[in-house]
Amino acid sequence: MSGLPRLLTGLAAIMGGCGVILAAAAAHLPDAARLGAASSMLLFHATAVLATVALVDSTVVHARIGVAAAAGFVIAASLFAGDLTARQYAGHGLFPMAAPTGGTLLILSWLVLAVAAAWPKR
Repeated sequence: MSGLPRLLTGLAAIMGGCGVILAAAAAHLPDAARLGAASSMLLFHATAVLATVALVDSTVVHARIGVAAAAGFVIAASLFAGDLTARQYAGHGLFPMAAPTGGTLLILSWLVLAVAAAWPKR
């Protein structure tokens, strides 16, 4: 599992960069509230991914469950932010219910992280 935390760290860095790009776009475009929300989701959850990977690495949380939570953060925040960004620029979302699906998966990922903290480590 050593390659997966490294991949998640790289994806978190990309999420952070995209979050900054979306924040800049939101600051310069009129009526770009969706981009601000997309930026926040990416920036907050990029940090959550990095923290979760660090917790896994330091064996504070159960490794497999923690990695699942971090992967959930990446997928869900990307889905949520991608849908809002598509709505801003393309005039339609990724697919019906994409943002709510991403939001629900974010909530579930936070709950999975709680389980990873409570689960006995091997």
